[in-house]
Amino acid sequence: MAAAGITLLVILLVGLAAPLVLHWLVRAEREHDADEITDFAAAERAARRDEE
Repeated sequence: MAAAGITLLVILLVGLAAPLVLHWLVRAEREHDADEITDFAAAERAARRDEE
């Protein structure tokens, strides 16, 4: 019975932590990209570079 409780707790913690970690990773990548892109031409070059 205790193992089921621990398993449920672990699943709950992972379920709550995963979206927060994903949000943090996306935000960090967006901030990194914002540092590199300063104008429309730079944004277009970055988009073309991502396609390759």
